[in-house]
Amino acid sequence: MPTDLPAADVWTLLADIAEDSPDAVAFIHDGRPLSFAALIEAALRAARGLSDLGVGPSDRVALWLPNIPAYPILYFACARLGAIAVAVNTRYRAVEVADIVDRSGAKVLACAPAFRRIDFLSILAGIAPEALDRLSAIVTIGETPEPVPPAIAERLRVPFERLLSRPRHGVNHASARAPCNIFTTSGTTSAPKFVLHRQGAIASHVQQVARSFDFAAPDTVSLAVLPLCGVFGFDQTLATLAAGRPTVLVDSYDIEEIARLVERHRPTTMFGSDDMFARLLDLLPGDAAFSSIKWAGFAAFNASLEDLPERAEPRGLRLVGLYGMSEVQALYARQPLDAPIARRKLGGGATVSPFGHVRVRDPDTGALLKPGQPGMLECAGPSLMVGYYGNEAATREAMTPDGYVRTGDLGQLDGHGGFTFLSRMGDVLRLSGFLVNPLEIETHIQRIAGIDGCQAVAVPRPDGVRAVAFVTLHDGATLDEAAVVTHCRQGLASYKVPVRVFAIDDFPRTPSPNGLKIQRNRLRERAEALLAG
Repeated sequence: MPTDLPAADVWTLLADIAEDSPDAVAFIHDGRPLSFAALIEAALRAARGLSDLGVGPSDRVALWLPNIPAYPILYFACARLGAIAVAVNTRYRAVEVADIVDRSGAKVLACAPAFRRIDFLSILAGIAPEALDRLSAIVTIGETPEPVPPAIAERLRVPFERLLSRPRHGVNHASARAPCNIFTTSGTTSAPKFVLHRQGAIASHVQQVARSFDFAAPDTVSLAVLPLCGVFGFDQTLATLAAGRPTVLVDSYDIEEIARLVERHRPTTMFGSDDMFARLLDLLPGDAAFSSIKWAGFAAFNASLEDLPERAEPRGLRLVGLYGMSEVQALYARQPLDAPIARRKLGGGATVSPFGHVRVRDPDTGALLKPGQPGMLECAGPSLMVGYYGNEAATREAMTPDGYVRTGDLGQLDGHGGFTFLSRMGDVLRLSGFLVNPLEIETHIQRIAGIDGCQAVAVPRPDGVRAVAFVTLHDGATLDEAAVVTHCRQGLASYKVPVRVFAIDDFPRTPSPNGLKIQRNRLRERAEALLAG
């Protein structure tokens, strides 16, 4: 069991548990357990290997990996070195990976070229070699199939096993103030912003989550379906580790595989989207399939699944609303477990940390609002980010003078000491559980010859919330919808690819104080009507 004294940094978090319970299982992957002792041993050796590649305090290491043991091993190795782990979504494609690696200034990129469910090599083949010029090495997990793409053929490639063969790294650069995580998030431009966190904020938050969620219970088994590259999956996994309990790593979003792991490992803890739980309910028959799960934290992204918690409850699946974002980490707030289902299913709740605080501000007048009055959510607390890496202007815009982050979310205080999340205030899309700036899709589509303008909206579909794009064309041009979709598939993550692309004469607009504003609600309504027809 972990010590009662809170760890001040990420490395100490692991070291304390490994010292106290070395043989306890930290991770299970493909049926194979990894103990805390083996985890810390591997992380120490990997830290020496990364150090040999020139990685030191504040250097960046890009982790473009699925949920496999190499991810936490390399993450804790970075913590030991005082380096920063840059999370790269495994759904990202060439354009996105090249941009993140380049702008973060990563010294090392870790990937798994032969991983069975993601074609990393094909993605790397689409990256121009010069886009990776700042890399000193690529760490490869598993075999590298031939032929090797030019993007990595000219780089120093180091097998992950070679890192693990190195001696232990002796010097510990971990500290509460050391930066350790960069998560990517959508911003006000087409390029994602880099949310930077320190070790102290990560360690204190996951320990608080572990206590609040009772992860230290002897029977706790956490099923990590959500990717470690996002704060939702990352915080769930680190909080389980902070409690000294095992996490089953799920390395792909295959709903049938997830169902098999639920039946095999009988998890007590599980988080995911409403789409995922809806599909699991359809796939797993009977009322006993979820009997091991005490409660499941979920995020409601699909408006067509509003009644999911009511349908899940009789099947033994108790869904509970949560709130979080990269800037304050996931699992920042949770609805009471004993609340009526109508309240419990809402996003938001009370902050997990006793030092967390949420207020609601009128975006027009700037006045702070009372319970029941919707406005802009502002959040503060020990889980707060340092800022946006490499973007001081965006940090100043996001932070208030007294230390709150302006979330861009619409919400209201609930009168019970918590709050309710209502929706995004801006135009950011929520696709497959990820926040996506529509400009990322629009800018990519507008590179196609003949397309003059583009607007992307999100539309609920039976298989999840999907993007729909509207385009205007240059005189004489015609729309090749299949070519646009193919162009998106080659450059963007799959969940950003529009399900349909429609050509229109012009976008609906309305006057505003700053000029004509595109009416995205009307575009969304039009998309829903076109898809329904």
